[in-house]
Amino acid sequence: MTVTDLNPNDTKTVGVAILGMGTVGTSVAQLLQENADEFAHRIGGPVEIKGIAVSDLSKTREGIDSNLLTDDARALCTRDDVDVVVEVIGGIDYPRELVLSALKAGKSVVTANKALVAAHADELAEAADEAGVDLYFEAAVAAAIPVVGMLRRSLAGDQIQRISGIVNGTTNFILDAMTSTGASYEDALAEATRLGYAEADPTADVEGHDAASKAAIMASLGFHSRVKFDDVHCEGITNITADDIAAASKAGYTIKLLAICERITDSEGKTAVSARVHPTLIPNSHPLSSVSESYNAIYVDAEAAGSLMFYGNGAGGAPTASAVLGDLVGAARNKVHGGLAPGENTYANYPVADFGEVPTRYHIDMTVNDRTGVLADLAARFSAHGISLRTVRQEEQERHENARLILVTHQAREADLQAIVDELSGLDDVREVNSVIRLDG
Repeated sequence: MTVTDLNPNDTKTVGVAILGMGTVGTSVAQLLQENADEFAHRIGGPVEIKGIAVSDLSKTREGIDSNLLTDDARALCTRDDVDVVVEVIGGIDYPRELVLSALKAGKSVVTANKALVAAHADELAEAADEAGVDLYFEAAVAAAIPVVGMLRRSLAGDQIQRISGIVNGTTNFILDAMTSTGASYEDALAEATRLGYAEADPTADVEGHDAASKAAIMASLGFHSRVKFDDVHCEGITNITADDIAAASKAGYTIKLLAICERITDSEGKTAVSARVHPTLIPNSHPLSSVSESYNAIYVDAEAAGSLMFYGNGAGGAPTASAVLGDLVGAARNKVHGGLAPGENTYANYPVADFGEVPTRYHIDMTVNDRTGVLADLAARFSAHGISLRTVRQEEQERHENARLILVTHQAREADLQAIVDELSGLDDVREVNSVIRLDG
């Protein structure tokens, strides 16, 4: 059976508008046209691109009918022949305007825009609910890895305790290169840029902003509470050195930039959620430690399902287009047959925990005076802050009056751990605090 065998009187043609014609938008348009028969059968009716919004009409786009192109995205979003709008522009303010316009006009929306969803999920979800249409954003988190679908549907009957993951391919490539070759951060970044893994301006990736947007989305879905980008504590990898990598390896750890979302219950039984992004030491025995190159992986701990890991390409034109098209099939199917996808559900409404109250562990690398009593004095100071030490390792320095101490703490409040680090920096016997990296697992 082909598309031509479908009875036009019994099926609805789903009109699609695509906003943006970059790598992802181009892949979506090409795959949609090349596999029209397949999509028609999966949806239950034909799907047709009605228009593609671009910023430059003079640019040649191979394989795309120029009659479909328009530079009036606002008009395209509200056209009567459009049922589903696919937004792959990027950015926040302009896409927000377009997406809200489409939703209010009764169009379902598929977006790959993590920054938009992380900043305005509540507003977009409310607009979709009021209009009775779908809002899909699987591609906003780790591209083709089905994270959003897993949190929205597959684990909807479970209680998620924790989500941790490598959700930025650029930083994972850099850290993996530093680990496998001993390269400096600067050299690894240069190689990532040369190979196309890093943008000309890599700030959003290396400072953790990209991962923080994804953490906000995962925390919101996983804990049924609204968590926005500004709620996520964020630190990047720019201060990680080759010495940090070597020290981690010697201790049996790997450094990864992790997005960590977890449910926290205090001594009074009150629950809050935490979402944070920072370089993290994870044991070499943990599955996330072996995620190499630019791959992504998300590790979920759920009450009934136990531990689950999702792994794959978390970026790139084709993987992202795959996720967009999966959402498009769902939105188009609902247009043909009726029904809606699961929407936002923030019934739990947990508060976001103050980062200072979050329990964590520190790996502290410092240079101290090599004299009797220094270690005892430091241990007493940690104890005074309510922090116990799990391991202590001392290494000789070339200058015999100095010693390198590497301390690993037991779990404690972030505020207490930060207070002891601040105190260490002011001690006469501490020559330098070389690095402070949190541990996980």
